[in-house]
Amino acid sequence: MPPDPTPSRSTPPRAVLLDIEGTTIPVSFVHDVLFPYARAALPALLREHADDPQVHAAIAEVARLAPGVDPLAQLEAWMDRDEKIAPLKTLQGIAWAQGYRTGRLSARMYPDVLPALRAWSAAGIRLAVYSSGSVAAQKLIYGHTDEGDVTALFDGFYDLAMGGKREAASYAHIMARAGWVAADVLFLSDVVAELDAAAQAGLRTCQIARPEDGTVAGTTHRVAATFAEVSRMSGLPVAA
Repeated sequence: MPPDPTPSRSTPPRAVLLDIEGTTIPVSFVHDVLFPYARAALPALLREHADDPQVHAAIAEVARLAPGVDPLAQLEAWMDRDEKIAPLKTLQGIAWAQGYRTGRLSARMYPDVLPALRAWSAAGIRLAVYSSGSVAAQKLIYGHTDEGDVTALFDGFYDLAMGGKREAASYAHIMARAGWVAADVLFLSDVVAELDAAAQAGLRTCQIARPEDGTVAGTTHRVAATFAEVSRMSGLPVAA
């Protein structure tokens, strides 16, 4: 894998594409709060809302992917393996929506994230999200943070409909959908394989290695522990 070409680029990025888990939100929030909440809620969701069109379609997709297997058992097996499967993500998103609406869930973001995003947005830097979680789930997270609804900061939300996060073509699809030039876009993620794919598609990259999450820094991309470091490395505005 060739090294990240970003150091040779002298101009700041015009847009930033952001991962969520381990990048803007602690892994512990996802694994210790969101996932257990969805697991507990899924039995009632499947039982009581099977006629809801979105739930019905997701259950049908589970049956297609795992014929003859009880849908709940299959969903739980996917959760056990942290699989990035579309119907699972859809149903988790529906469960989380209920939790956010009732006030039982509120997203905790790293403290350096929102100040940086606000500074970047105010300077005209375009922002978008790319996560394995569904677009609906992404909007729930950013619509119900501990600091309120911050979805207005983002121009776009992208999920696995664009393709897998470890596939270069997915990033090309996002660039086409957003109307962005890959060389002008900085992708932030904690996962080296995702950064590799983004770099193959021509994006600039930076790995977010959060001490809280114990992220292991790679060697082929620039590395930052906070968004303030990203700002300094990339020539982006630094939050006051």
